[in-house]
Amino acid sequence: MPSSRRDFAKNALTATAALGLSSFTRQMGQIQYKMKIVCVGGHPDDPESGCGGTLANFIAEGHDVTIIYLTSGEAGIEGKSHADAAAIRTKEAITACEILKAKPVFAGQIDGDSIVNNEWLYKLQSLILGEKPDIVFTHWPLDSHKDHQCASLLTIQTWARSGKKFALYFFEVCTDSQTMGFKPTDYVDITTTRELKRKTVFCHTSQNPPGIYSASDCNHGMMETFRGIEMNVAAAEAFVRMGNEFK
Repeated sequence: MPSSRRDFAKNALTATAALGLSSFTRQMGQIQYKMKIVCVGGHPDDPESGCGGTLANFIAEGHDVTIIYLTSGEAGIEGKSHADAAAIRTKEAITACEILKAKPVFAGQIDGDSIVNNEWLYKLQSLILGEKPDIVFTHWPLDSHKDHQCASLLTIQTWARSGKKFALYFFEVCTDSQTMGFKPTDYVDITTTRELKRKTVFCHTSQNPPGIYSASDCNHGMMETFRGIEMNVAAAEAFVRMGNEFK
């Protein structure tokens, strides 16, 4: 029997990496091991569109999920002031988390003006480590959006400075138009949670959710289907695992 939560997570990932994280969650669920999962996104709707199906899988298995939004989407609604946009998008995120049954946390950076410095590293590190996570998901660092990059870099620094106390995975959004050079190491079958994920994305009405699923440069419906084909299932989400600790 593993001597610690981290050892157990490490062993479980080693045994199931080739099968994807969905097998990992099922194995954890079978032995009634409750994990803490954290997802760090740049804006409201990023975690939902990037790995909402995977988060739903974890929750269905009885694990706890916290979503940390680096910003509140202040610059994300044309014609609205930062204050008004933040209020609208915060409410949308809270509604999405209620449907998902996840805990929302808002870090307090400003959409379009996110920064990486020691002050914010300590702030985000405190938020992440305060959750005592077993697994953390965040943006792929080679992303065209500055806020996504900042969320990723701050999370990577937290992982490194913590002594790699949690497994770190990167998700994709708008592959090729935003997430670039993404070569998955792991897949999660989201066939059974695909519709729930879609409901959470559609909570973000200010962000044109039909476009998120059908735009020529950002089609998450097509991404789910394509990753599903790669995994030989109906729909999947793909991830890149940080480092080789869990290979």
